[in-house]
Amino acid sequence: MSAVKKIGCYFCTGCGIGDALDMKALKAIATKEQKIPVVKEHAFLCGPEGVAMIRNDLENDGVNAVIVAACSHREKTAEFRFDIELFDRVDLRDKCLWMLDVKEGDETAEEDRQMAAEDYLRVGCVKIKKMNVPDPFLHSDGSRDVLVVGGGLAGLTAARDIALAGYQAVVVEKAETLGGKMNNMLKVTPDNRPPYRDLTDNFIGDLISQVEGDNRIKIFKNTVVAKTAGQPGRFDVTLKSGGTPLDIRVGSIVVATGFDLYDPAKLPGNLGYGASPDVVTSAEFEKMAKAGQIVRKSDGKPAKRVAFALCAGQRDKAHLDYCSGACCIYSMKQALYVIEQYKQEASTFLIYQEIRTPGQMEDFYRRAQDEGAVFIKGDVAKVTASSGGGVAVEVKDHLLRGTESLDVDLLVLATGMVTTVDTIDPNVASQIGAARDELPGSVLNLQYRQGPSLPRLGEAGFPDSHFICFPYETRRTGIYVAGPARRPMGIAATMTDASGAALKAIQAVEAVAGGAAVHPRSGDLSFPSYRAEGCTQCKRCTEECPFGAINEDDKGNPLFNPARCRRCSTCMGACPQKIISFANYSVDMISSMIKEIEIPEEDEEKPRILMFACTNDAIPAMDMMGRNRGKISPYIRIIPLRCMGSLSLVWIADAMSKGFDGVLLMGCRHGDDYQCHNVRGSALAEVRLSKVSETLDRLKLESVRVKMMEVNIMDADTLPKAIDAFVEQIAKLKPNPYKGF
Repeated sequence: MSAVKKIGCYFCTGCGIGDALDMKALKAIATKEQKIPVVKEHAFLCGPEGVAMIRNDLENDGVNAVIVAACSHREKTAEFRFDIELFDRVDLRDKCLWMLDVKEGDETAEEDRQMAAEDYLRVGCVKIKKMNVPDPFLHSDGSRDVLVVGGGLAGLTAARDIALAGYQAVVVEKAETLGGKMNNMLKVTPDNRPPYRDLTDNFIGDLISQVEGDNRIKIFKNTVVAKTAGQPGRFDVTLKSGGTPLDIRVGSIVVATGFDLYDPAKLPGNLGYGASPDVVTSAEFEKMAKAGQIVRKSDGKPAKRVAFALCAGQRDKAHLDYCSGACCIYSMKQALYVIEQYKQEASTFLIYQEIRTPGQMEDFYRRAQDEGAVFIKGDVAKVTASSGGGVAVEVKDHLLRGTESLDVDLLVLATGMVTTVDTIDPNVASQIGAARDELPGSVLNLQYRQGPSLPRLGEAGFPDSHFICFPYETRRTGIYVAGPARRPMGIAATMTDASGAALKAIQAVEAVAGGAAVHPRSGDLSFPSYRAEGCTQCKRCTEECPFGAINEDDKGNPLFNPARCRRCSTCMGACPQKIISFANYSVDMISSMIKEIEIPEEDEEKPRILMFACTNDAIPAMDMMGRNRGKISPYIRIIPLRCMGSLSLVWIADAMSKGFDGVLLMGCRHGDDYQCHNVRGSALAEVRLSKVSETLDRLKLESVRVKMMEVNIMDADTLPKAIDAFVEQIAKLKPNPYKGF
């Protein structure tokens, strides 16, 4: 690409744009006011001829930066995909024709629409002028190998799939043998193959043989990870077997350490665990079945009558407040063990709150019913010793609204799954500190400023993930969690999960090998840079980064790890000195875009409201609103932000000093059920805005002029009403006194 930026601005006059807008005036702004050297229009810009026109200018006329003034940037993405870094879209159709509350034939309203189009064009032009071509961060000695921590079902499946894709896998297992908890299973529930009714033989031995026989997979047993430093593409990992360390380099990591069962000793006393040897856990029962000894532990007599208490300590805020997903199916499997061993003499009872059969397990549920398993919707009220041996289980039946007693040989408690991954609550400041060399029991021992553990999701303690949009992801780029270490799940789901994590790990090593970002800004070649001499060592960037991408040197200066960065720009918004920026996104860029918007004089009675909108949820929601012809005030101007976490308070000050009458921020939902793609960008923006209110009050500007809304991608139908409410609130105020200065 030429060192001199040559911008081409291409207008589409189709989809009604040319009929509704004064294209001659728009082109004059591009050529005369904005000094864009190449300005063209086409009636069908996304068609073959229109795209060819742009490509011809790129290839033959020296154009190396492109503005497409047409529809939303979320439309026609394949057509407008050019091999250039300096590219932007100006949305004339959706934001001017479809969204604005303009009545055809109303000259004043049509003038408002034209003004909006002209402002968006100016904003787009200055944005492309301020953008620079990113110089990608490249590893000279990176690795494409993938480390898999854990040698159970999830780890072995991930390693196998990594090898099948042509990559090298390194498996680290802390035990002497591979296979994990599946080694203790007699049979397994139906997996990914129909019919989904019959138990299948335990296949873990075959999977172990397959992995051990693959020369693309290296296996370390009796080994743990003592230290993980670096970043994707160059994770420097120290393994330790006994007291012997071994240093390896990998490109990405899959954590597949499986699950632990909730400690049955902590269960409520009414379940009877510990009071009678004939009250056992599902895991203990499975070992008995595999040994061919389904017997009462108290006296060794055959256990022909068995009750299963599902949700033992689960969905209970005093213990585990979540469902483990696989316990219902697991208990049905064990009931079939009893039925198969004792035939007509067998009696099995499953005491449940709700039956949950994820995946393809509904037919298996019917199979258990067909075989004679009795399902009782209720709770175990009390367990006592039975006069004939075994235990008497008192059940509160929710359907029959009574109490009944079951004399059984065994009561099997389906205890829940807890993660084996050490996690940290990133919202607790005391848990964030300098990295330690080694934390006993830690899975990865990360050498990160924000601590050695993975951040958790809510109170459940599982490794953090954007559970809706980005399964497998953690807040540590290049590190993916699979199987029940990530969330509770059964065998079939674990295998699918492991395959997904393996593919994500491969995507990560390929992306960072080219200097590109992974999720959610996939392909972005920029990364943060900062002006070191302006740093005050306030540590806000290192503490607020959602992904732990920034460490610190001995003097407290930030040390950026570009391959960890997901380009959310939270660090940029956090910096009070405004010294952090990206080649294609900066404080100066957004400030310049704000200043480019024209503010009418006070006597024109045309207020201006600036809206900062998150590109991940708010902008898509507004696009859907426009498609549905939802209408908003023509006095609003929208500037998309990468993430609300990138919000700099300078932009609020710029907007107020420019004369905007109000500023509306539309960020993702935050809190325990957060929807923010960058975890807490919206929450951080709200914290920053609390300081803005104090500043506005001191300037004698009403604090209500600045407001933040939480927006879900599915809020398209409710957005017009919410936005109108803010516009009405601003209309009640006097115009911004700084207007015209």
